[in-house]
Amino acid sequence: MSFPFDCTDPAGRRSGVEAAVYAVQDGQIVVLPVESSYALACDAFSIPAVAQLLAVKADPARRPPAVAVPTISTLDGLAADVPPSTRALAEAFWPGLLTLVCAAQSTLRWDLGNSRGTVSLRMPVHPLALELLSRTGPLALTTAAPTGVPAPRDCQGARELVGDEVRVYLDAGPAPWTATSTVVDGRGEVPRLVRLGGVSVEELRSVVPDVDVPQALLSPEGAG
Repeated sequence: MSFPFDCTDPAGRRSGVEAAVYAVQDGQIVVLPVESSYALACDAFSIPAVAQLLAVKADPARRPPAVAVPTISTLDGLAADVPPSTRALAEAFWPGLLTLVCAAQSTLRWDLGNSRGTVSLRMPVHPLALELLSRTGPLALTTAAPTGVPAPRDCQGARELVGDEVRVYLDAGPAPWTATSTVVDGRGEVPRLVRLGGVSVEELRSVVPDVDVPQALLSPEGAG
């Protein structure tokens, strides 16, 4: 059975966040708003919970979820050998529409799927997501839709897609942003753009002038 909470109401928000914290601690999945869509989330360090999240996602390739963090200081706890340029991007655009692909700390006991030693880190800009993260710590995060299905922009759309596979739904109304997250591979000394989203090339280069941008991502097709 799943439990929806109207987080547009202050009392509903308090109850919903509290219920979501307990659900995450119990190894369950919750749904919450992050920028342009609603997402599935669970404790990033619970191997059974992440396995369940990947099963709900129904991705044959088991592509790893991102890991959402509550603070920039969490970066060093989860990522190894973070170059200064990558750290500068995090400081400039977190919380916000930027995902940084980093080398994962080898000592961490987790299983995010076929991550190949990397972890995609982000700090969501949605205040409800940040409030929950401040209580739970890092969360594995992926859109609340099976692979190949458009991400739901409201909580009802998420419920129609995943139903009772999720313990708690935090409904904060329609997703307030339209852009997805820009993805940057930050493992090298020169960061490399992987996907263009809400943070533009110009904004990235205002912080790190030599960000590597593949030509394909600058074409009309690549920028779409």
